[in-house]
Amino acid sequence: MHKPRTLFARTGSTLTVALLVFLLFSVAVVFHYILVPVSKRAADDLATLMMLAAQTWVELPPETRPDFERELLEGYDLKLELADTSLPFSENLLPYLRFLEEALTRRTGEPVPIRSGAPDTAKWFCVDIPMGGRILRISFPHARIGARPPIASLLVVAAGALVILLTSLLLVRRLIRPLDRLSRATRRIGRGATFTPLPETGPRELVTLTRGFNRMAGEIEELLANRTTLFAGISHDLRTPITRMQLALEMLPAGNDPELIAGLRQDLEEMTRIISDTLDLARGLGPHAPEDIDLREFIDGIVTGQRHNGASIEWTPNSCCSCSLDTLALQRVLTNLIENGLRYGGSTALALRCHCTGTAAVIEVLDRGTGIPADAHEQLFQPFHRLEVSRSRHTGGSGLGLAIVRQLCEVHGWQIRLLPRDGGGTCAELRIPLAAGASQDA
Repeated sequence: MHKPRTLFARTGSTLTVALLVFLLFSVAVVFHYILVPVSKRAADDLATLMMLAAQTWVELPPETRPDFERELLEGYDLKLELADTSLPFSENLLPYLRFLEEALTRRTGEPVPIRSGAPDTAKWFCVDIPMGGRILRISFPHARIGARPPIASLLVVAAGALVILLTSLLLVRRLIRPLDRLSRATRRIGRGATFTPLPETGPRELVTLTRGFNRMAGEIEELLANRTTLFAGISHDLRTPITRMQLALEMLPAGNDPELIAGLRQDLEEMTRIISDTLDLARGLGPHAPEDIDLREFIDGIVTGQRHNGASIEWTPNSCCSCSLDTLALQRVLTNLIENGLRYGGSTALALRCHCTGTAAVIEVLDRGTGIPADAHEQLFQPFHRLEVSRSRHTGGSGLGLAIVRQLCEVHGWQIRLLPRDGGGTCAELRIPLAAGASQDA
């Protein structure tokens, strides 16, 4: 059984459990201290009336007994007659009838069961009382115990609990709605969407919280914009001298050391790539319009391009599907994952797999490198973080590839994980949620 995930569900379940406990406790208290004593008192009074009626009937002259029986029926809903046949056994589960049986047994000194009436009087209960050497049958209708304190008490307590529960849930919902708006706004900001200030309405505490959130979100948006502008300026300022240096290398006389020139050219290219990656990370690579694609054909194109560059990739599509997504973002994510796997995967060919479930498309990039410690999986998605601390260009990149991958996945609602691969190495798993109308082919 899963725990409720939302604040409303958790609060509602807590209130429901608390009210159920209160309801059970209230029923137990009312039943034990009110209903049982009242029912026993009423049953004792009825038993006294029955015994008095039976004794009076025995002592009356025979000619006055019909009048007494008529008065007893009209005034007290009790029918008194001589019992000529025994009643069939019938078990009565009503607590009131059991209390009445106990009261009659105490007065007669022998068990006095209460039976249901004959089929033509099924709504009557009958009691056979021995009196004066005779068996007198006293019957009373079901309506005489129509006042049902247990049921009435249960209905009152249940109705009160229901009203309190509904009122509490409505109140909780009213208080949680602004928090829900804050949660949705936080997710939109995390995906890089443009922030729209939330309405500052409601109780004073929530208004203060919303006002602070709007101010903080505005400052974050301004900070990100300033960061993008700063990196764009730095990129522009650095690319200009790098371009001049590249032109100067091309214009050097042919007699210079070719290895030195090749090394300088490689350094300049690496600087250009680092600047480009840093600028992409700063811009956040905002989302583009989604396109309908076939994942198998899309990944085929990426794998073909990598193979043309000399990469060794084993591409195994299992059950791909068609979906609608940002193709530029997916191409950048897969390219970074493949290049990262080729860089750290050693001499073994990189493996690429794709399969689709009912809810998501799963793409796996698997290498046979030395693997990644479990405590370093999350750190690798931080900008400029590398496992190899020497930061040599021969053993790794700039440390921005996985950071860009994480940022793109967060913007588009995808999930990226680094998992250990069976037999050694690392599995980079990209999980893309599918829309309800996505088609799947075997």
